[in-house]
Amino acid sequence: QVQLVESGGGLVQPGGSLRLSCAASGSIFRIDVMAWYRQAPGNQRELVASITSGDSTNYADSVKGRFTISRDNAKNTVFLQMNSLKPEVTAVHYCNLAVVTTAQRGVIYGYWGQGTQVTVSS
Repeated sequence: QVQLVESGGGLVQPGGSLRLSCAASGSIFRIDVMAWYRQAPGNQRELVASITSGDSTNYADSVKGRFTISRDNAKNTVFLQMNSLKPEVTAVHYCNLAVVTTAQRGVIYGYWGQGTQVTVSS
């Protein structure tokens, strides 16, 4: 079993910053890609940023230069630093981790966090 716990969401004014965290625990052998997605009401879930085990990163065009994704492999944690926030970022943000468990080392499972609300408003 693998559990993901997200934290760091909240209400912030336009131009402000937030840092999201997603910590995984349980029977983890390895975590490959770590990613953040967001879903606004009435919209599909979309990729915000991802980072591979080799620290290669990928960002949605709308957040390039303002958001930074990073990971702490020792703590099985992924972060999303969000700066210069705009109202259109308002959404529930989810982490997604590609995990290899100790029980099934030949299989990669995708796990989702519970979601954390980010609201950008004055």
